[in-house]
Amino acid sequence: MTRKKRRLYMLGLALLGLGSATALALTAFQDNIVFFYSPTQLQTQQVGDRNFRLGGLVEEGSVKKTPDGLTTSFRVTDTAHTIDVRYRGQLPDLFREGQGVVAEGKLTGGVFVAREVLAKHDENYMPPEVSEALKQAGVYKNPAESATKTAKKE
Repeated sequence: MTRKKRRLYMLGLALLGLGSATALALTAFQDNIVFFYSPTQLQTQQVGDRNFRLGGLVEEGSVKKTPDGLTTSFRVTDTAHTIDVRYRGQLPDLFREGQGVVAEGKLTGGVFVAREVLAKHDENYMPPEVSEALKQAGVYKNPAESATKTAKKE
């Protein structure tokens, strides 16, 4: 075998190895990717039977707990559309009506069944996905701007 053919075989093997590693990495990522949707986006897109994140505001007056205290039902809205959410477990301490929330789970029969619920951690924070969805709906209020206006009035 000539030196040129050996190099060509080595290059071929290296490319085959790189291609295999890339395919394995992409397959692993595909299982772990979780998309974010707002209630309005769910009206127009089919998500199928996969996990995704739902974000928006917890609708006022929509939080209902079952007598056992473990299952909570509420509605998430982006003020244009609303979706019912069911969660079994302990909600975060900062979870309340009118606040931003991101829930991860699946859509089952028109109801979003959450396996994890995340609430914002202070009055100035909102997950970027939620604030972007609210901006698109035209109802986003920047907490920093409203705090500045309040301070100027005083």
